[in-house]
Amino acid sequence: MRILIVEDDKKLAAFLKRGLEEEHYAVDVCGNGVDAIYYAQLNPYDIIILDILLPGKDGFTVCKELREKSIFTPIIMLTAKDSIEDKVTGLSEGADDYITKPFSFEELLARIRALLRRSQDYKTKILKVGDLELDPFRRSVTRGGKKIDLTGKEYALLEYLMRNKGRIVTQSMIIEHVWDMNYEGLSNIVNVYITRLRKKIDEDFEIKLIHTIRGHGYKIDEN
Repeated sequence: MRILIVEDDKKLAAFLKRGLEEEHYAVDVCGNGVDAIYYAQLNPYDIIILDILLPGKDGFTVCKELREKSIFTPIIMLTAKDSIEDKVTGLSEGADDYITKPFSFEELLARIRALLRRSQDYKTKILKVGDLELDPFRRSVTRGGKKIDLTGKEYALLEYLMRNKGRIVTQSMIIEHVWDMNYEGLSNIVNVYITRLRKKIDEDFEIKLIHTIRGHGYKIDEN
């Protein structure tokens, strides 16, 4: 899952980024409204955490413009303002939730998870590819009824593949969604994690689910 934090308080932005990355989210940060619109158009985010008092364009304007551009990524407004009028304004411009500073990180995390459940069609709850099952609520993975233990990044990569079942995803798509747009680590990081996943997901099973599409990328499929 990939999150955009739009916050001009660098200390708060760094705190939120660190906390969300520890929860295995990929996180991008920008500090003004103009960049927020650019980032949101450029990248497929799952959640936007949007401060109201921003340089360039305020959060209300950013939210309104994103909705006008048909970008319906769930937005949590994050602000020191606590008046009913501000909440009504934010929600009427297209925000999905509203949290007032100061707040606990656990509360923000709970609101993020609630929005993700609503926005990504969790009605089926369990993601399935053949006999491989991933439960996004419990963050658990099984194959053939056998529990599979994954690291945070392995889980994030597998979930991304399973949400794109049968579709080819490129290395760039994976990097942007599972890591973030500023990743500058190993160039073969995707290959490394695909190899790790194959050992855990496919090695002990006759039917292989994770496929390399040479020259294009990867896909997960039982066929």
